[in-house]
Amino acid sequence: KPEDPPSDLALVGVYMFTPQIFDAARAIEPSWRDELEITDAIQHLIDAGNKVESHTVSGWWKDTGQLADMLEANRLVLEELEWRMDGEADAESRVEGRVAIDAGATLERSVVRGPTVIGAGSKIADSYVGPYTSIGRDVEIVGSEVEHSILLAGARVHDLDTRIEASLLGRNVTLARGREMPKTLRMIVGDNSQITIP
Repeated sequence: KPEDPPSDLALVGVYMFTPQIFDAARAIEPSWRDELEITDAIQHLIDAGNKVESHTVSGWWKDTGQLADMLEANRLVLEELEWRMDGEADAESRVEGRVAIDAGATLERSVVRGPTVIGAGSKIADSYVGPYTSIGRDVEIVGSEVEHSILLAGARVHDLDTRIEASLLGRNVTLARGREMPKTLRMIVGDNSQITIP
């Protein structure tokens, strides 16, 4: 990055490549971080005389490299959400505010407050889902509370007595209360993860 950039534009990280990118990736050397850098591969394409174009993106953009940034981007997207109920909610459930519920999603004895989106095939039972929550496909939330969070496809949250808030759960992650005594924490945590326990 230049010390004195020639403009106020940023590289937003959205790319469309032809298969030539694979040749470029094989031709470059790892950076000081010992990684192949996409910018080096793009420069190789340019140096080799390939056509490389840029496009200016209008509207808002956020660097989502940190959890707080992802949650803020999620909030901005959900602010534009339009109400849609393609799933099913039983008579004991309440849906409040701008909520988009995809086909195949079910609500049982639960409260969902928007803006919130719930993906296809997800099940919310005996739970509270608060504002600014994005729930992916086939997620299951049972006997728990989630708010201002992002749950990716296949995540499971079961029987927690503490609300999940300002969190990101990856694909097929399970958070569940253990029933064994004495109470202990058992977990598998991926690289560069952060967990806060009350």
